[in-house]
Amino acid sequence: MDTDVDVHGTVAEGFEPVRDAFVGNFTALGERGAAVAVYRGGRKVVDLWGGTRDVDDTAGTRPWRRGTAQVVRSATKGVAAAVPLLLHRRGELDLDAPVGEYWPEFKAHGKERVLVRHVLNHRAGLPVLDRPLTPEDALDPLRGPAAVAAQAPVWEPGTDHGYHALTYGWLLDELVRRVSGGRGAGQWIADEIARPLGLDLWVGLPAAEEAAGRAGRVGRLDEPEPSTPGNGPRLRPKRSVTEAYQDPDSLTRRAFAAITPFPDQNDPEYRAAALPAANGIATAEALARFYAALIGEVDGVTRGVRLFDPATMELARAEESAGPDRILVVGTRFGLGYMLHGSASPFLSPGSFGHPGRGGSLGFADPEAGIALGYVTNGFRKTVTADPRAQALVRAVRTSLAQGAA
Repeated sequence: MDTDVDVHGTVAEGFEPVRDAFVGNFTALGERGAAVAVYRGGRKVVDLWGGTRDVDDTAGTRPWRRGTAQVVRSATKGVAAAVPLLLHRRGELDLDAPVGEYWPEFKAHGKERVLVRHVLNHRAGLPVLDRPLTPEDALDPLRGPAAVAAQAPVWEPGTDHGYHALTYGWLLDELVRRVSGGRGAGQWIADEIARPLGLDLWVGLPAAEEAAGRAGRVGRLDEPEPSTPGNGPRLRPKRSVTEAYQDPDSLTRRAFAAITPFPDQNDPEYRAAALPAANGIATAEALARFYAALIGEVDGVTRGVRLFDPATMELARAEESAGPDRILVVGTRFGLGYMLHGSASPFLSPGSFGHPGRGGSLGFADPEAGIALGYVTNGFRKTVTADPRAQALVRAVRTSLAQGAA
């Protein structure tokens, strides 16, 4: 399919509203390059892409192609969260055990009471670093976890929640490494998630894929001016997100400044590192396929691949944290590693779970509808959660289902 905005791909009968919304993102919302994929019942029903793969491609000569991948920022968290949940299912990780039971150095400075589940539900009290990491330190697989282990909680672990924007990645990665005999989350995802499902998805881009990226495989992100991390509160907190972010002493500002300055997301060294909170690289199809495998079977390299059994899926989306977020200020809801449907993260329905990425990307699943969606973009925006382009696509899926899409 071609249009005057250079959109390609297919939609199954009944899902035409998604195509219309995707085109509208280019014509009305300033999209430069993007892709969206939707699975229903393990079957792909939407596969669309369009625009240019690089935002700095002013000549428009490098089109977004089928299989173009992008950095998806915090949408990485939803992929990474599957690792400890799968380890738990295998009996290798106890969600109610202290983190220090697996990672003894972590116990320092009053963190003996931090449980594994607190890492996943953003209740660990460790969203900031008193000494922010340089980009070089942040990309080192040892220095980030060491900095978190040396950090004292900023609230009593388990008593409140706040988005661990960057520290989530070091916490999860080192925990996985300790349980898995030295294998970090990025390698675990490559071996046991991406390969069985045939996903174009990496947390730590291999050198061969980086080389392919220069030939058109992995696109470049726009780098926005410094901005607030929120998308505008739907509640009316005593303090706005903007006010909190402008205060250099606030938890909000400090959480997003745990790496200072933030690395260039197009730098090969950044893309090669494994930061499970922030630097996953994926196609829209891979994100959608991943979430489809959390709620049912999909055809992978071998047929009938499913990642979560029903009990693990329910663990992922059972509410663990809800209410005003100490970092994002607005009300948020979290399960174990996943954002849940709510005002800060509107998905398809109350039963949906997934994770947005700062700047626009989104992946989520809705078990009741059998829907899984992945959206990636190179048009980095100022939003952390409810990006208007992603939300237009979510509304279009809802419309398609309401109109009886098969």
